[in-house]
Amino acid sequence: MKFDFTSIIDRRGKDAIAVDVANYPDMASFAFGGIEVPKDVDAIPMWVADMNFPACPTIPEAIIDRVNHPTYGYFKPRAEYFNSIIEWHEKRNGVTGLKPEHIGYENGVLGGVLSALAVICSKGDNVLVHAPTYVGFTGSLNNNGYHMVHSPLVKDENGIWRMDFEDMEAKIVKNNIHAAIFCSPYNPCGRVWERWEIEKFMELMKKHDVFVVSDEIWSDILLDGHKHIPTQSVSEDARQRTVAMYAPSKTFNLAGLIGAYHIIYNKWLRDRIAKESSLSHYNSMNVLSMHALIGAYKPEGHQWVDELCQVLTENVRYGYDYIKANFKGVEVTMPQGTYMLFIDCEEWCKEHNMTIAQLQEAGIKAGVLWQDGRAFGLPYGIRLNFALPLSRVKEAMDRLNKIFNA
Repeated sequence: MKFDFTSIIDRRGKDAIAVDVANYPDMASFAFGGIEVPKDVDAIPMWVADMNFPACPTIPEAIIDRVNHPTYGYFKPRAEYFNSIIEWHEKRNGVTGLKPEHIGYENGVLGGVLSALAVICSKGDNVLVHAPTYVGFTGSLNNNGYHMVHSPLVKDENGIWRMDFEDMEAKIVKNNIHAAIFCSPYNPCGRVWERWEIEKFMELMKKHDVFVVSDEIWSDILLDGHKHIPTQSVSEDARQRTVAMYAPSKTFNLAGLIGAYHIIYNKWLRDRIAKESSLSHYNSMNVLSMHALIGAYKPEGHQWVDELCQVLTENVRYGYDYIKANFKGVEVTMPQGTYMLFIDCEEWCKEHNMTIAQLQEAGIKAGVLWQDGRAFGLPYGIRLNFALPLSRVKEAMDRLNKIFNA
């Protein structure tokens, strides 16, 4: 491979909550249910959706090149920013007809989701979401006065998570729903939707006049050759009723730089969401995050992501196979996208007379920082992040094996 996905980077003291979470009690409480994180162990970060690889070299090169000019005053996004996004989506997702006016800056995907909801529904309205539910949606919608109506995903005979279209329609009608959150690829289950599934979902939204906010931040992280289908691409109606959210932050691990963007083709929606986003006078681009995106979306960035997805596929496959072979009583599903893997420990916990909190604490004391799945709606779930060098993945599995087979 051209790029480095094997070096173990010491991130301690470098502004990384992934490894320094013990210094942030609020984050530790959120992620680990109040379990104290020891400071005297070699902690392997497998919780927050943060990668432990060196950045694609063109990103720091672009940032440093801009920093070397010693003025950082007011600015407007340059044409290269918009062209980078347009070319990225054309090459990776086959998108055509995307223009600069369709693209709008967002400080983050969740902020963009809230700006869109403020336009397409009212505070207190019911919003359709799938379950298990990304904890960011839960916190953002609850904190802003929206009522979530959950439609659970169900596993088919092959263990693949599917949407329950009958359940969705019944809940849309019963709860007079006109706004839905769609996550593609799906977080937290790692499902990459097939075209027919998105088409059927969007036909249902059209039938009941439901606007869709599609979170596609994971669209570049695809495993085993799966392909992302942009929600807006499945029909002209989908193109007009969908607000799509993207960011380089998940693909290139740039969350600390801040910066996302929306794609909206419907001018009526676009104008009103842009206005809503501007009201706080806070939703404004950082000059360095602009250059980071330009650096990320260069040709080298395409190659870096292709190699990344190969590495992540190997990592996740290793973890999945290891868990299946060694952790009796633990249910696991191989994700198709993202680098997160959920395990369901209900059978194991009951057989060993242990709570999920006690199991999680045992893992943390062994130095595997894995995340409490209960906040996602999985009562016996734990979330594992495999975006780290394979040597660390193997070490983590060995540590956990001593717990599951003590």
